[in-house]
Amino acid sequence: MFSRLAVVNRGEPAVRLTRAVRELNEEHGFEISTIALHTEAEQRALFVRAADESVLLRDVESASSPYLDHDELERALRASRADAVWVGWGFVAEDPDFAERCEQMGLVFVGPPAQAMRQLGDKIEAKLLAEKTGVPVAPWSGGPVSSLDEAQEHAQTIGIPLVIKARSGGGGRGIRVVREADDLANAFERTQAEAKATFGDPVVFMESLVGGGRHIEVQVIADAHGTVWAPGVRDCSIQRRNQKLVEESGSPVLSAEQQTELREKSIALVSAAGYQGAGTVEYLYQPQDKTFAFMEVNTRLQVEHPVTETTTGLDLVKLQLLVAAGEKLTGEVPPEVGHAIEVRLNAEDADEGFAPAPGTVSVFSLPTGPGIRVDTGIAAGEVIPPDYDSMVAKVIAWGRDRPEALARLRCALRDTTVLIQGGTTTKSFLLDLLERPEVVSGEADTQWLDRVGAEMAETPASHADVALLSVAIDVYHAEEALERASFLASARGGRPRASHVVGRSVELGYQGQTYAFEVSQVGGRRYRLEVADRS
Repeated sequence: MFSRLAVVNRGEPAVRLTRAVRELNEEHGFEISTIALHTEAEQRALFVRAADESVLLRDVESASSPYLDHDELERALRASRADAVWVGWGFVAEDPDFAERCEQMGLVFVGPPAQAMRQLGDKIEAKLLAEKTGVPVAPWSGGPVSSLDEAQEHAQTIGIPLVIKARSGGGGRGIRVVREADDLANAFERTQAEAKATFGDPVVFMESLVGGGRHIEVQVIADAHGTVWAPGVRDCSIQRRNQKLVEESGSPVLSAEQQTELREKSIALVSAAGYQGAGTVEYLYQPQDKTFAFMEVNTRLQVEHPVTETTTGLDLVKLQLLVAAGEKLTGEVPPEVGHAIEVRLNAEDADEGFAPAPGTVSVFSLPTGPGIRVDTGIAAGEVIPPDYDSMVAKVIAWGRDRPEALARLRCALRDTTVLIQGGTTTKSFLLDLLERPEVVSGEADTQWLDRVGAEMAETPASHADVALLSVAIDVYHAEEALERASFLASARGGRPRASHVVGRSVELGYQGQTYAFEVSQVGGRRYRLEVADRS
């Protein structure tokens, strides 16, 4: 087992890794140290403080983040004296060139071999391999499409509507739907341009659009001894512009037999590529005719992996580390028990088209209770920067069945309080979303939210006035706690200092409107709030 593990990631993934390493050390007597790589602005961030050691990433001259700059990462890794590297999800997690560089440096790369990453990460090569191994694929171009003339020929064969995709795309980028023949030329050119600008690779391909489909994915993990597990099947159909918002395990629309078939197909595909480590095989499912179409393989752990962990009892991050150290997957694959649902709470303004809404976290209260898990990488007082992912936390709920999991998740979200100075979160949007009949019934497909999104945006959040008053009281208590701590600290020094101000001024924003409150406590659970000269 390696002893010095560098984390080429930040925030929640880095905290998740540190927790897994501590458990492994306790469980097996290992002495693995974690080393956080971080920017200067992140020196006091939770993920840095949680690690055993840290190494500063210097600013780079290129426009990219230092988390993406191979030369700067190599310098930091050498300075860290690490013997292994964990990349999580995002940044260089699916970069075969970085995996190769780690191997050349003599480091254990916790992930698949670079060759398997290239083959499966290339969406065209992955589709060709899927066809060879009997995995179903939708009608497609059969390879890259290099010119508009070729695109028009393939459109006649595939039929419209269709999708144009970047070979190296991911995260909802490099995808365009063509619903009319007249839109083909513009969509083809724009997808090529976006692919080159975003991924440095302009190659695209085309495939039939599976309308009204469900996004189904299979979690896989493989060791170096030929054993492949497929422990979980997830449904990630509730999306906004190809970005997942709600994920669950298992799928409310698949039978046990269908899930078993998908597991077998996924194992055959990754085995043919000589895969090692954790990954996800993604499919589109058409409930009307009960057919599947292979989409792609994500050669990394997914953001939504906790729902599989919650229903199986596995720790996929610990399994990643054990497999990378040469351990075997032994015993039977644990079955999925119950149902789990996850939502991503983001620092975004749903009322402004989900524009980023970063800022300083002044109040951070997370839910607890039976079946509730929260994964986060921030703490009160930290700044959510505009430069990186806007996710604040993943809230996961497990239940004996789907209705119980959904009920627990709604309760947990209501118990979540995150106040961002100068920003906001998607909490209200998520609560409205989870109460929609299509979500409760499990009928929502991948395009449902884009169809009803405008309607939801125009509907004011229920009880918004009560929510504002409640948050104002939460802020009052948070500031009181800070002042109390300051008083006690000064008292210990022999010179207690106390404020003689009664009440607090609190300013909150909602739907572009600013509300100023004067809050004071007049009893054990009684408060007086004055709002803009009205009480």
